[in-house]
Amino acid sequence: MTLHLKPISKAGIPEAIAKIDLYRSLNEPEEAESICRDILAVDAKHQLALRLLGLAITDQFCGDVSDRWGEAQEYFDQLSDPYERIYYMGLLHERRAKAQLRAGRLPHTLTPLFEEAMSCFGEAEKIRPPQNDDAILRWNRCVRLLQSHPEFQEARESMEFDAQDTSPV
Repeated sequence: MTLHLKPISKAGIPEAIAKIDLYRSLNEPEEAESICRDILAVDAKHQLALRLLGLAITDQFCGDVSDRWGEAQEYFDQLSDPYERIYYMGLLHERRAKAQLRAGRLPHTLTPLFEEAMSCFGEAEKIRPPQNDDAILRWNRCVRLLQSHPEFQEARESMEFDAQDTSPV
């Protein structure tokens, strides 16, 4: 038996998008990812499918080297809207850091990922559409997460101490 993928119709894309949202809400990102790939097979530049594919991949992050963050980055890089491109790159860094935190990585080693996420959110905030505060909401979540973990505070205080102690003895 020969196995091959069957293409969906372009007319079926809106219904397929609805199924992606459903599978993501059911915490079945692999199903959502598969549907995104079906859409992109018939419309390679479909912006919503690119964005949702990147998100479905980040939904699967477990904090391991197997996380496909580079692949998610490639899809977010294809977003044509500058705000979306930088916002979703921030989300990628934030989700990567959170997954690694859940996997037991030392918080101070994750500070650069959170800082990169916050840098992206800061840039996205500057060019955000009117009445869209998503970048601010993500920034605030990162700040609260960093403030709520003593290990992040200790790492930051240590870095600040090292930076201040530059005088000769």
